[in-house]
This record gives sequence, C-alpha cells and structure tokens, in this order.
Amino acid sequence: MKIVVTGASSMLGIALISECILNNVEVLAIVRVNSSKINRIPKSPLINLVECNLENYKGFKDSVSGKYDIFYHLAWAETSNMSRNNVEAHSLNIKYTLDAVEIANKLSCKTFIGAGSQAEYGRKNFIINSTTECNPETAYGISKFAAGKLSAIKCKAFGIKHIWVRIFSVYGPNNNNETMVMYCIRKLLAGERPSLTKCEQIWDYLYCDDAARALFLLAEKGSDNKTYNIASGNAAPLSRYIRQIRDLIDSKLEIGIGEVEYPNNQVMYLSADISDLIKDTGFVPEATFKEGIEKTIHWIRSKSV
Repeated sequence: MKIVVTGASSMLGIALISECILNNVEVLAIVRVNSSKINRIPKSPLINLVECNLENYKGFKDSVSGKYDIFYHLAWAETSNMSRNNVEAHSLNIKYTLDAVEIANKLSCKTFIGAGSQAEYGRKNFIINSTTECNPETAYGISKFAAGKLSAIKCKAFGIKHIWVRIFSVYGPNNNNETMVMYCIRKLLAGERPSLTKCEQIWDYLYCDDAARALFLLAEKGSDNKTYNIASGNAAPLSRYIRQIRDLIDSKLEIGIGEVEYPNNQVMYLSADISDLIKDTGFVPEATFKEGIEKTIHWIRSKSV
C-alpha cells in the first residue's frame, strides 16, 4: 500500500506517518512550503516529502505523478480558536478539499479519507454517533461539514471510495500549544498555575497514536460513503483530566479551576459513540489518558533540553 498525506507536519499527520513506517508503507507527505515543523516528520526511506501550500493544490495536481492507493486529507488552514469564524478562510478550505480530491484522482488513489471535526455536530447534550444530526455553529464546523459532503460527491464522480472522519479531542506530541492539554502541561512544568474555567465539561480524549491507527485501519476496512467518529468512546469531566495532568507533574502544584469564565456557546458535553469504527475496523484505543499524558510530558521535556 502507498499513501498520500496532506497536513503531514501536523500532530496527526506525524502520528499517521509513524504508523505507516511501522507497517512498511510508502508515504508521499505534502507539507507547507518552508514549514517550521518539517523537521518533526520521521526520517525514513519510505517517506517522500513534497512542499506545496493549500492554495497551490490546483496547480500541484498537474505536476505530480505516480500511482498511490489511499489519500488522507488532513491539511486545513486557520485552525486556531481565534480563527474559528473566519468565513473567507474556511470557505477556501472547502475548495482546497475539492482540489485534494483532484490530486487523489490524478494519483490513481482508490480511497479518499478526509479529516472532519466534532465541530460539525454543534452543541449536544447526549452521546454523539456518526448519524447524529449536524448543526455546526462556527465557520470552521460549517466548512468541515460542507467539505465532507461535497468531496463525497466529487469522489463518487471519479469512482473513488470516500470516507469522512469526525475527529474529537486528540492530544499528544506535536500538538498546538493553545490546546487545553498543552497549555496545562507547559504551565505546570514551569511551576505556574494554569487559569481555567470551572472545567465541568464532559470530554472525550484520544491519544494521537491511537487516532493514527484508527485512520490506518479505515484505509483497509472502512466503508464507502460513510462517516466515522474518531475518539476514545470514554468521556469524563474536564477537571478530572486536569488533575491527572497536575498529579503526573507535581501533585503540590496549584490549578486555577474557576478563574476564567466560560466563553459564549461553550460546548459542555462532548462524548462520542465509536461503535461503527469498532465494528468495521476492530479498532480499540490502547493508550489510557495517563499513559498518553506521560508520553506527551516526556516529549515536551525532551524538546526543552
């Protein structure tokens, strides 16, 4: 099997590439031009790195060649919390996803797997399965939903199997510093108190290596024109996760729970049903939250030396 990965320097892209190396799979890794994260991508004869920005995918299609089997589209522009309602940027992300389908077709890929988000569902107060009605409230969530639906139509026209995944809260090495997990770890490692909301939210966390393995399994066993939730399937109060992080670093450190007000439209319940993923692929999460955080802390410390 030979695969293509966009967004190859992201946390999930790096984890997926590492999974491919373990399985002796060749990877065409597409990264942004002059990406500051390119050195994080594992070094292997199996990996062929190509630089191309999202806005140049249309032209890039005409310059690539060869035959591949699976196309993973993980790249997405403007993913920070501050950019979630950047309508213009996320409208372009829909176009870039459709351009990615054209690259997949040019490279003779049989399957296209696109990275959607739990943000497509909007706010719910119950366990979410892949058939739950979507009511996205942000430009980010709306564009992810639209990209999934439109890329499915385009894949069907090309005769390419289409799989869409809605990713919940994945964490681990190479994650963005603005996420709650990375913010808390870095603050606590510095001996500082993180300032947080009341942390009453019910949340589902999955370690990045497990998320990558789910993606890898879907390439072989996922069903055409189907959406899958990628999550652990286990949810707990956010305060419990934070205290676990603190205790793994230093149980004597203070955590500022309740110091920050909830933002408008705060999602309070984010729990995923992954029974379809388990049934179709046999996927079972391997890392506990404690194990994943230990690995993440070790990675951060290793980068600080």
